[in-house]
Amino acid sequence: MPAAVHRVLVVGIDGVRLDVLRRLRTPHLDTLAAAGFLAPVEVDDRTPTMSGPCWATVVTGVSAAKHGVWGNDFSGHRLDVFPDFATRLTEQDGRRTFVAAGWRPLMQARDGGPLFRAPSRTAYVAPAADTPEAWEECDERITEEAARVLAGDDVEASFVYLGAPDETAHFLGCGEAYETSVLRADERLGRLLAAVRSRPSYDAERWTFLVVTDHGHVDAGGHGGRSPEERTAWLAAAGPGISAPPTVRHTDVAAQVFASVGRLADRHWTLDGRPFAAAPHAVLVDMDGTLVDTESLWLRTVRESTARLGHELGDDDLPHVLGRAVQDTASHLHRVTGHDTHTLAAELDAAFLTAVRAQATPLPGAAELLDLLADLGIPAALVSASPRPVVDSVLKVLGAERFRTTVAAGETPRTKPAADPYLAAARALGVDPAACLAVEDSPAGVAAAEAAGCRVLAVPSYTPIAPGPRRTVRSGLAGIGVHDLWTAGLQASEGAPGDPHDRPGT
Repeated sequence: MPAAVHRVLVVGIDGVRLDVLRRLRTPHLDTLAAAGFLAPVEVDDRTPTMSGPCWATVVTGVSAAKHGVWGNDFSGHRLDVFPDFATRLTEQDGRRTFVAAGWRPLMQARDGGPLFRAPSRTAYVAPAADTPEAWEECDERITEEAARVLAGDDVEASFVYLGAPDETAHFLGCGEAYETSVLRADERLGRLLAAVRSRPSYDAERWTFLVVTDHGHVDAGGHGGRSPEERTAWLAAAGPGISAPPTVRHTDVAAQVFASVGRLADRHWTLDGRPFAAAPHAVLVDMDGTLVDTESLWLRTVRESTARLGHELGDDDLPHVLGRAVQDTASHLHRVTGHDTHTLAAELDAAFLTAVRAQATPLPGAAELLDLLADLGIPAALVSASPRPVVDSVLKVLGAERFRTTVAAGETPRTKPAADPYLAAARALGVDPAACLAVEDSPAGVAAAEAAGCRVLAVPSYTPIAPGPRRTVRSGLAGIGVHDLWTAGLQASEGAPGDPHDRPGT
């Protein structure tokens, strides 16, 4: 079965106040919010609450300090260094992108523009005048053309701009006419969504929808100041794996676009935003204590060996034992008991292998996780600090066919907590470690994965592990669904239950 094609549609609706939006019945936005989220976005303190700077931040994924757009005249910008997402995807990857808008600086080489420098397809319809009525007509024509393209063209990432609500607020304030314009924008959003769903290939596609505003307004209709009404924007999002993150920023929109189409943002782009959901390009899974209950066997083996040497294994020993190669453990035991390291390592190896062959069993959720990865077409690698004979014994329990590659102790220059095993697994799979999700149970394993640049899903076995910026912690593998995979390492959480029925959708 061919892998689903991932596509994204961003709809920018200019100047819609969040408090007004929440008062109104907007069925199409409400439906997206119910499927994902609708969250406030605070305009950065250093960014003027004007359309130019805010839209530049939304579509480039960097702040005004980088893109250099400080007003509605774009002169002096740095969009050649920090281009919009449509241009990046088209020029760097050859992907088809589409932008439709009626505001001149977004589309034409005037007023310092255009913001969108080189999408593969565009639609520009200028309003006949700067009046609410002319902008409503402009938005109507933009919607018609965008719906036609979205229904039939092979575009992976699109941006459609609707400007009438902002223009209405400028002329008439945030009263009844403004609210009517917001409702019309929601109706036009519905037509864009309907166009997407009418695609003959829609059932084989996975769509992400992002609807965002740039700034708010004061009651009289203006903006550009620092009041909460002006600085509070919002973002609605729905798509595979998406749920509300703790905070959302304008810079996250472009980052999410790249993630939604499977494009790992290059480090050299220096994006300021982060995606809130991204399918891992590969999942690199630890073995002992993560997939199989060998950690208890290992601890029992070490305890029995140290007891014969007159040392009782305690909490201070655990960091030197859990998630470590046998040679590291033997070296630690040499320091605390004085016995020969090589002899200790050989004894531990033999005793542990015997225990694994007789008693290794998968942990709850392990088989289900591997099945989910297979269903999603995400390659899996086994990355272990155990020696090859132990790994091969466990593969007979788990099924060697579940893994595209495996890495055991001694097969890289260094083992965990060094990054080498994870770097080797990613290299064997042909993926960037930064696009990989590592699943680990020990601090040493987490350190190795993070040193390699991976996102981490930690399921602590014996030693507590705290959440971190690219590390999500949960109590175990049982119940993990696509949402957990898409958000792990992007949204820190602890002990969150997964939905075993969670599968990719639109």
